[in-house]
This record gives sequence, structure tokens and C-alpha cells, in this order.
Amino acid sequence: MDLVAGFFDTQDFEVTAREFHTIGGTVGGKPIMCLSHGIGPDNIDIVVNELDALANVDFATREVRDEKRTLTMVRIGTSGALQPELTLGTPVIAEKSLGFDGVLNYYAGRNEVSDLEFEKAFCEHTGWNPLWAKPYIVDADAGLVESIGRDDMVRGNTISAVGFYGPQGRELRLPLANPDLNSLIEKFEYKGRKVTNYEMESAPLAGLGRLMGHRCMTVCSIIANRFTNVSNPNYKDGIRSLIETVLDRI
Repeated sequence: MDLVAGFFDTQDFEVTAREFHTIGGTVGGKPIMCLSHGIGPDNIDIVVNELDALANVDFATREVRDEKRTLTMVRIGTSGALQPELTLGTPVIAEKSLGFDGVLNYYAGRNEVSDLEFEKAFCEHTGWNPLWAKPYIVDADAGLVESIGRDDMVRGNTISAVGFYGPQGRELRLPLANPDLNSLIEKFEYKGRKVTNYEMESAPLAGLGRLMGHRCMTVCSIIANRFTNVSNPNYKDGIRSLIETVLDRI
């Protein structure tokens, strides 16, 4: 949080509640707020719903306002690559997000904002386990992708996993239900699109944003490559550069 807010021209307020830490201010004369959301899709469900409530619910009457406010939300994070060409430090935009978390499945309109053909092809290719939440696949806001992405970022297809270990194919003491899942994901291709990277928040952010009418996207710096088995523990300089770039273009 302090790293992001360090680029602000002014810092006007700061609030902390549990793992959620918020700093508001301005960048280039525009109001902006950075918020730490914690790890995982369940936290994104809280953050997006409550930000939307602040923008679009009258707290005095507890009624939804007639005129809706559209928020712009960009998540900046770290990620692990699933394709060999994604070198360490590469910024990857989640142009499409594959939600393994199931959050969007609890909301009406889920199918209207999802790429159902992509979803079907992915489930068939991987032999998706019916015990797991059904994946949903959603697009980031196209305008944000254009304005922030440009030519110096990869436009990817990003998995939002529901956990860090087993759900991403990591094994400590507990064996995996499907140890071949990651290799199947790495080989999957749909209309020329491969799955590029793992993280844990882009899909519920994009999906809830589309359902609520907000502009949302995620961009992550690659700090490890699961295919080539390399990682960069000293990734903070890359994150700092990515933050500065996003704030300049948002």
C-alpha cells in the first residue's frame, strides 16, 4: 500500500480494517484510491460488493440509487507463468480470466458475462472434475486493456485459483486429486489462445465488475515460471515499475 501511495501527488485519507488497508489521494489531479484486498477470490467478493455499495447505495435509506456510478478498478499483482516464453518481469494483463473459485456462479447473470464456448472447450480438454467449482471465463474491460496495456504488456488468459497449494498443483504432504491438471492446462489452446498464468483474484474482479457495470482489469508481473521452473525472489523493483506505469496510464 505504501509503495503505491508513494506515487500519489497528495494523500488525503487512510483507513485500516482487518487486512483491508486504504489510502486515498490524487494523481495528476485525478482522485484515486489504493486498497489492499488480501489474498484470494473471497476477499474480492467483499471488496467489490462494498465498493459498489459505497458508490451506488444510499446509506440513509438503504436503497440503490437511481443513477449508478461506474468505478474503475485495476488490480496490480504478481503471478506465476504457465508458458515458457513468459520471462520473469513480464507484465501480463488478464484480458480473459478463468475463474476456478466459483464466486461468480452464485450470482444471477453469470452466463451473460461469461465466454461459454471457451469454458466448454476448457472443461472438455481438462476433463474437469465435477467435484470442483465450474470455471467461468470473463473479459476484462476492453477500454482499460487498450489504455493501460499498449505494446509493452502481454495480453493473457489468466487463471484465478481458489487456493495457493493444491488448487495450483503444488504438493507438500497431501497428494493431488489430479496431478496432471497443470500439464493439461499448459497444452490447452482455444482459437489461438493459451492459458498464460496463475494468480488468485482477476476473475471475480472482472466478473463482478461486468455484472455491476464497473470497469475492471488485472495486470501482474511474472515472478516465477512454472514451466521452466525459474523464479525471482527480488521482484519488487519490477512491481514498482509496473505500479508507476499503471498510475501514469489509468
